[in-house]
Order: sequence, then structure tokens, then C-alpha cells
Amino acid sequence: MDEQELKRRAHDLDVTVWVGKGGIDSVVDELNDQLANENLIKVKFLRAARAGDPTEEKAADLADRVNGQLIETRGHTAVIYR
Repeated sequence: MDEQELKRRAHDLDVTVWVGKGGIDSVVDELNDQLANENLIKVKFLRAARAGDPTEEKAADLADRVNGQLIETRGHTAVIYR
């Protein structure tokens, strides 16, 4: 599936993973579980999780940790595919 098609599919998805003050480490297992069932997941990075770092960096790090691909970030929301 190409990146444009993944972006179209992601548009209608709801956020199912929220990264808060616990950081990325606290959601890796949950995201892995969700990616086992669905191959496209939206992740929201709350202010406490960003700690001044760009959302793109945090999202790319999270995607690497779950062996996924970062499809896009919009605002503080990322779409990860596996």
C-alpha cells in the first residue's frame, strides 16, 4: 500500500494511543498489541510527553521501537504503520 493511500485511510481513524507524562516507554507494549490487530494506528502526544521536543522526533522514536513506519505527523498526532 502506498503512502498516499495510508494517509487517506488514517484520516478517518480515531486516536487509540495517548503518550503522556510517562513518555514513550509507557506505551510501547500497548502500541505493539494494537499493531498486531490493526496495521495503522493514530498516536496523540500530549504536552507532558513532548517536553519541548518536536512531535516528529518523538513519533519517529516510537515508530522505531515498535518496528513500524511513521506515515505522517499532523500537529501533535502521528500515524504509525506496520
